[in-house]
Amino acid sequence: MQLIQENTDLSAYLAADEVIDHHHPLVRETAARLARGVGDSYEYARVAFDYVRDAIAHSHDSGDLRVTWRASDVLERRTGVCYAKAHALAALLRAEDIPTALCYQYLGVVHGLVAVRFRGGWHRQDPRGNKPGVDARFSLEGERLAFTPDPASGERDHPVLYAAAHPAVLDALRSAPDRPHLWRTLPTTL
Repeated sequence: MQLIQENTDLSAYLAADEVIDHHHPLVRETAARLARGVGDSYEYARVAFDYVRDAIAHSHDSGDLRVTWRASDVLERRTGVCYAKAHALAALLRAEDIPTALCYQYLGVVHGLVAVRFRGGWHRQDPRGNKPGVDARFSLEGERLAFTPDPASGERDHPVLYAAAHPAVLDALRSAPDRPHLWRTLPTTL
């Protein structure tokens, strides 16, 4: 699949905003801690990916009812759904000057992940969190995502790489008082 940058200016994929708040002290502290002892930006990206995938619980898997959406809140509360975890990873990577996009799949509902820019190209990564049947890994050598869309079921990858969270995703997260409500209102289209 050919990935398409929504914004041709690569600096847009390094920007901070209300969601990917990589200037927040907690994001900066976490990025600095994760960067200690790593050799290069690729190794840092892998360490940050593993941290978000493994140390931040997917709230559905853990039964946590809280809804987080801002990267700093995800890191503070250590919980979030796929979109929130993607926001946290994007903030950690952008904090270390690694261009990072938000991207999505349609799997009956919209699923969120990220793409990182290395070796002159974009590589999708899914920090959703592993569980039985899900084994996502950081990779530049072929995708190791949590889910592979089934075209026969109408599932598909969205090729657009967004510099900011998609409004449909952000609206669903912001308006949900708890995860059960969010689960009933997950976006089905972008």
